[in-house]
Amino acid sequence: MPTIKSSTDLRNNYNDISNFCHTYNEPVFITKNGQGDLAVMSMETYEQLAGRLELYSLLQEGLNDVTADRTQPFSEAMDDLLNKYKV
Repeated sequence: MPTIKSSTDLRNNYNDISNFCHTYNEPVFITKNGQGDLAVMSMETYEQLAGRLELYSLLQEGLNDVTADRTQPFSEAMDDLLNKYKV
């Protein structure tokens, strides 16, 4: 169940909302005039979410490469990496 607070609650109880976000690593949804307005979360939660989105994007690129037949055998890929980084 999402946590929903009003903009007045955010203004009057900022520390409580901040503590909640840091403790539970989930956003608090803020309403303004009874309508959804913002989602507030800790920086740590935001960075995890942004990292997950970046990972999903990279995985999608890989799937697109497989679909378009832009692949190479594993041994060739490893040789390319070893040559590139001189390992």
